[in-house]
Amino acid sequence: MIPYVRIVKQYELLAVFKFGKFAEMRKAGFQILLWPLHSTQFVDTREEVVSIPRQTNITKDNAPIEIDFLVYMRILENEAHKSVLDVVDYHSAVVGIATTTLRAVIGEMTVDDVLSQRERINTELRIKLDEITGRWGIKVNQVEIREIEPARDIQESMNRQMAAERLRRAAVTEAEGTRQAAITVAEGEKQSAILRAEGSRQSEILTAEGDQQAAVLRAEGFSTALDRIYSVAQNVDANTLSLQYFDTLKALGSSSSTKFIFPMEFTKLLNPFINMASGGSNGDNDDSS
Repeated sequence: MIPYVRIVKQYELLAVFKFGKFAEMRKAGFQILLWPLHSTQFVDTREEVVSIPRQTNITKDNAPIEIDFLVYMRILENEAHKSVLDVVDYHSAVVGIATTTLRAVIGEMTVDDVLSQRERINTELRIKLDEITGRWGIKVNQVEIREIEPARDIQESMNRQMAAERLRRAAVTEAEGTRQAAITVAEGEKQSAILRAEGSRQSEILTAEGDQQAAVLRAEGFSTALDRIYSVAQNVDANTLSLQYFDTLKALGSSSSTKFIFPMEFTKLLNPFINMASGGSNGDNDDSS
């Protein structure tokens, strides 16, 4: 037997067979083996990307659609021997399983769902692929669809539908804008009318308050004037009033009027002067006699 060495890298595992029968999985480092007792096979445990070529799938509503995607997977260290013992070429096996699984998933969806629910397709593919590849010691971490391309006639129909939808949304948006503008204008007019009415009310209140205060002041002034007149009149005797009447007569005599009307009370006011005049005349007669 001849010894020989295999250098196992950090991201690799070494499957060791003894007389053709699986013996163990060795990790990174120098591995000493005996020839022809031992045979080996390297296993790469890094995550790798498998490209699934584009294929035509039929949707639930019988629409042909082409899809290609990527599968991100890696071999589990504690189950790496399965990828050596249970499958001849796990890459080809994953591609085949991914192709058939995609057809099954797309066949349960309509073309609109396929185009709008890409993340759902990715998730379903990952779950179903992981269930199948688990028996080979392979873990599917992620599935990503690269491109979805419907048939030409379907694409044209979708384009027309999208154009009609954009026109509808534009019309709805324009109508909504018009409605909002009308509401805004009406609200502004309402607020303006309220402010004008409030201003008019305040103006009328202020005017009424001013008129009230002016009336009160005029009444108070008139009352004060009457009080003063009354207080002065208390000290005025009949002679003073008579003199005032004579002054008035004097002023009337100097005017150009030819007729004068005197109230009846005027003669009563002259009585004191008439009595005084008659009294003075009698006195003179008595002296002369």
